[in-house]
Amino acid sequence: MELAAMKTHTEKAPRSRLHGIKLAALALGSSLVLAGCAGNPPSEQYAVTQSAVNSAISAGGTEFAAVEMKSAQDKLKEAELAMHEKEYEKARRLAEQAEWDARLAERKAQAAKAEQALQDARQGVQELREEGMRNAQ
Repeated sequence: MELAAMKTHTEKAPRSRLHGIKLAALALGSSLVLAGCAGNPPSEQYAVTQSAVNSAISAGGTEFAAVEMKSAQDKLKEAELAMHEKEYEKARRLAEQAEWDARLAERKAQAAKAEQALQDARQGVQELREEGMRNAQ
């Protein structure tokens, strides 16, 4: 009976050591993967953001959505500083925020231009009506 109890006890010990080693390896591997991700500069996101800011400027964002454009440009500068300081997670987050601010500025500029075009069209129609009324008299 003692032999059976001893066998059970010794069989469990290697399994729990092996289990512990597997867990330690998993934890170490996970931390290395996370550290690797944190150590990469967000170059792609930065390029996307720069493109979004340029598009917003081209669309008239500085004129029609000045607040959003300033926010986008300020966050882009902060992201660049964070990248230089190797604070890549902060840089990525700021670049994403800057991208969305720039996209909002671009949409607001497009909407303002469309509104202006609509107003111009209405004014043109009104002028044609008035001219038609004068010619009819």
